[in-house]
Order: sequence, then C-alpha cells, then structure tokens
Amino acid sequence: MDALLRLVLAPERPAATDALATWWASTSGRRTAWEASIDRAIAGGACADRIGYAFAAAYGEALAALVGDRVPSGIHALCATEEGGNHPRAIKTTLTTQPDGSFVLTGKKKWATGATHASSLLVVATTGDGPDGKPQLRVARVPTEASGVRMTPAAASFVPEVPHAELELDHVRIPAVDVLPGDGYDAYLKPFRTIEDLHVHAALLAYAIGVARRNRFPHELVEQLLALLVSVRALGLADPRAATTHLALAGVLASLHERLPDLERPWAALADDEWRRWERDRMIFKIASAARTARRDRAWSAFA
Repeated sequence: MDALLRLVLAPERPAATDALATWWASTSGRRTAWEASIDRAIAGGACADRIGYAFAAAYGEALAALVGDRVPSGIHALCATEEGGNHPRAIKTTLTTQPDGSFVLTGKKKWATGATHASSLLVVATTGDGPDGKPQLRVARVPTEASGVRMTPAAASFVPEVPHAELELDHVRIPAVDVLPGDGYDAYLKPFRTIEDLHVHAALLAYAIGVARRNRFPHELVEQLLALLVSVRALGLADPRAATTHLALAGVLASLHERLPDLERPWAALADDEWRRWERDRMIFKIASAARTARRDRAWSAFA
C-alpha cells in the first residue's frame, strides 16, 4: 500500500492528452500493476489530469470486480438503463431461450457508459416474470461487433471524454456460455451500484490529492483527503452487499463533500485549464445521490 500512496502523492503533473484511447494506452502499465481492482482504480486517478480519465479507469475496474473471471479480460460496458430507468421493472430487453439452448437478445438501451470504447457489452435483460411475479433478469455478454448490435453515440454535458451510447439489439444470437451465472439483479446490477461508487470515489480522491500536491495546496488538506482515500480503499476490499459497508461509505462521502470547498477555493484562483474541466465536470459527484440516500436508509433499517 505504501507504494500506491506514494504514487498518489507524487507531485509530478500527468501528461495532458485529449483522447481517452491515448491516455488509456499510455498509462496502462502504471494502472494495471496492482492486484486489487480498487488499487488499480486509485492508480488510474493518480495518472489522470481530469475527472473523465479517473472515472473511466474506475468504471472499468468496478466492472472487473463485479464479473471477475466470468468473462474474458478486456474493456466491458454494463448496459442496463432503458427508457424507464434501470429498475428491474423498467428493463424490457428480452433474453429468449432457443431450442438449441442458445439465446436471442432483443431490445434497446438508452445510456451505456463506455460502450463505444468496449470490446464487449454486459447486457441486463429479462427472461420473464418468476412465480412471485417479479421480473427475472440475466446478464449476457455481447461482443460489440456482433450481428444485430447497433450503437449510436450519445453526448453528455459533462465528462465529455467518457463515451456513451444508445444501443439497439436486434435478435442478437447469444451462446449459452455467454449468459453469466446468477440472477441479473441480485448478483450484478444491485451490487454494482456500490462497487462503482467505491471505485469511482477512490479514483476521484486520488485525482484530487494529485491536484493538491502539484499546486502546493496546504498539507492539512492533503492529509484529510488521504485519510478519506484510505477509508474508501478499505471499503473497496469489503463486502459491497453488507449494510455496514453502505453506512461507512455514506459517512466517507459526506466527509468528502465537506472537504471539496477546501480544494476548490485555492484552485479556482488559479483558473487554469484543469480547473475549468473540474468546474464543468464536478456534477459527477451528484449523480445517483438519491439512490445513495435510499441505500443508506435501507442499511440503517437492518439495525432498527
């Protein structure tokens, strides 16, 4: 861990590039040298000169933590969100069993993060309702070049370096081996919300520490951010389904939001390109805030 934190605390400014693919290739050695996915996310943040690259590295590592060795290595995109959202009832994309044991995937996904950068898509689909009336979900791995996959790039108003896309899946043939084991919601979609939060905030904290170090902001600020990073890292090694993990994460994120003004005040005075990117992209911290509140409240109900 000491070597990882020394990477985070290094005062050197990362090389600037406006292309995610170029940054991804040039930082691969430093990002992937660590065993744990949470450490690789932190290294990604330390190598980034903007939120977008830190997020991209963290998102990829969060998916790696989610699926483990159940899919071949590579860059993947989790495709869940549809017109009505990503709640199980909102997922209308269908995965239908064929007589030969294979499957056919049909439907549309509205917002697939990183899809145009990925080698395969992890598509959440319904196989119908179960005996209890609840939708039964599975996750299918789909090569991005598979027949029947149509992808339309979708732009975001912030973090523009991270690609997004809308997907149309028109009778895509899926071998049985490419349907992941386990329930699509309980084993993948639900825990990913926590796993993604942990990896993304670990990377963003590492990035923020780098900003503070290379701009010679007060040591006290760096120490506070470093303490939060160590806490997130520890939670990244814990059970993402545990109520205790959710409660501790809620506390860490609340502390992070309290510290951000201490980072932003001296940074805004510099008014450099990196600050302008941060000012544009900091909305990322507010994404899924309602879901985090609901997660925290559910966690406390386990101790009622």
